[in-house]
Amino acid sequence: MALKKTRKENYPEWYQAVVSEADMAENSSSPGCMVIKPWGYGIWERIRDVFDEKIKSTDHENCYFPMFIPLSFFQKEAEHVDGFAKEMAVVTHSRLSMQDGKLTPDSKLEEPLIVRPTSEAIIADSFSKWVKSYRDLPVLINQWANVVRWEMRPRLFLRTREFLWQEGHTAHSTAQEAEEETTKMLEAYRDLCENTLAMPVLVGRKPEHEKFPGAVDTYCVEAMMQDGKALQAGTSHFLGQNFAKSANISFVNKQNQQEFAYTTSWGVSTRLIGGVIMTHADDEGMVVPPKIAPYQVVIVPVIKNQDDENAIMNYIGEIRKDLANKMPFGEKIRIKLDKRDKSSVDKFWEWTRKGAPIILEIGKRDADANNVMLKTRIKLGTPEGKEIISRDDFLATIAERIEKIQKEMFEKAQSRLMKNIRTDITTVEEFNKYFSQSNEWIEDEKSGKVAFVRGKWCGDPESEELLKAMKITIRCIPFDQTGTNGVCLLTGKPATTDVIYARSY
Repeated sequence: MALKKTRKENYPEWYQAVVSEADMAENSSSPGCMVIKPWGYGIWERIRDVFDEKIKSTDHENCYFPMFIPLSFFQKEAEHVDGFAKEMAVVTHSRLSMQDGKLTPDSKLEEPLIVRPTSEAIIADSFSKWVKSYRDLPVLINQWANVVRWEMRPRLFLRTREFLWQEGHTAHSTAQEAEEETTKMLEAYRDLCENTLAMPVLVGRKPEHEKFPGAVDTYCVEAMMQDGKALQAGTSHFLGQNFAKSANISFVNKQNQQEFAYTTSWGVSTRLIGGVIMTHADDEGMVVPPKIAPYQVVIVPVIKNQDDENAIMNYIGEIRKDLANKMPFGEKIRIKLDKRDKSSVDKFWEWTRKGAPIILEIGKRDADANNVMLKTRIKLGTPEGKEIISRDDFLATIAERIEKIQKEMFEKAQSRLMKNIRTDITTVEEFNKYFSQSNEWIEDEKSGKVAFVRGKWCGDPESEELLKAMKITIRCIPFDQTGTNGVCLLTGKPATTDVIYARSY
């Protein structure tokens, strides 16, 4: 049962339909903001829990900083302010008063407060108090928080005025140590995307004009969505001494000399959920990788006669008890028994739309025969993904099935990515013709539709204006450079640097 809009018919409307029909989120009455509903938030919680464990395993500690930041803190770092100025929300008054029957802002603040767009400025202020000696370094902290950026074209999960994220911030005694931190956390993001979200990514460095404001270098992981557009899934920034100098994060080194620390920052957000949707969802709705599914197995009782209810529920209870010992990915299976007073057909399709990895329908006939009716969301092995198997076979294979779903989801997305990176475009004319086409949904096989181009770039400022005119971007400068000679696909000038060109979200 397809959604109202399919990927081929209208990709943007299909995306909105997936979010709505999966009951993941909705637009809030607060303009530009979203309400993340239980299924969507459950996915975020899984992402958070998996990555939080990774963060702590690398000796980082969680803490929390204020969401209100004095404007003067941003003014210390001109480049940083310029990069975020148009997105900043500003608090100018401390309270309201009633005037002529209306609530009116009162008591203007001596200094405006910025509602957190990112935390480098406020965290650098704290670091300046914490760091006095080389013995105080490194400082390795992370926070899970909300962020406000005044987005003018909101889209659920992808761009909203308030969103959730993780942001790491560190301070080090040497540039080398800070650079190693930056690339280490970039690798952590690659691992999160590929091994947890089943979302393959390309890894590299951002060009100068795409760097995070105030950074020396920005590194990124870039994913390809099913319409061929790129999604920046995470970034890691080497900030050098820029923020340390503006906030006076200085320390006495081993030679008893005063010097500035080297800092980093790195983050991912609820945008990852948008990436998961556009990587895996199909025309029936959401498809959730098992590692981040709030429930990996959903059980739908089929009770046609109230006299059969006890027998069916007792049988389900026995299965749930047996499932407690099964450990896909080394974790207990997350199970949901849907006992709502709705028809089993309605519940089955709701969980299909939500993308639950495995759905069981169990009725009296199944209980009597010691069977289960099982559906895997990605249709493993059968045209509809449905099969009736014995309870013993189900229990013996359930962990393997869950792991196989995760593996096949990644392999399908990886195949799509690899088959849709063009490397055969070598002239300006071919490049212009390619990006004159519109983006559409792409099949797993190479489709000829617009996706990624890997080609040469000269780095001239002139090329940046050409990018804007074509409404494309350089997603990253891959680490695996070929070092060959060629021509810039934007200007036709000689070039040796390989980059990834694409349209993006």
